[in-house]
Amino acid sequence: MSATPQPVERATRLALASGQVVQEVGYDSDCDIDLRAGVVEIIGMDLVDLDYDDVVDAALLWFREDDGDLTDALVDAITPLADQGVVWLLTPKPGREGHIEPEDIAEAAQTAGLRQTSTISAGENWQGTQLVPPRAKR
Repeated sequence: MSATPQPVERATRLALASGQVVQEVGYDSDCDIDLRAGVVEIIGMDLVDLDYDDVVDAALLWFREDDGDLTDALVDAITPLADQGVVWLLTPKPGREGHIEPEDIAEAAQTAGLRQTSTISAGENWQGTQLVPPRAKR
């Protein structure tokens, strides 16, 4: 049995870098604290919230089945995104409360003008789906 990854090790899967501005949307008490701490350590600053009024390099969107319309949430997440920015959609893993089916993620992403590039384990209860604008727009 392997040891649980340290926060920074887990957060490296998000391919973020020091100095990047990362906006967090949908934070609640069920979010993975270790993943958040790892991201903060990697980027070297606090995460920004919806009140941030400048361009961001990445968005962490925590989203559960009961959080409303996923397409709308994705459109909101990409509004402040830099040209080369990414959205990490963080959803509960299969079998966990609030899980969202992969086909629902794919449909919402396509409708929002995004494409899925990868899915990772983002914690004990969370998976991360990387979404990016189509290459033509990047």
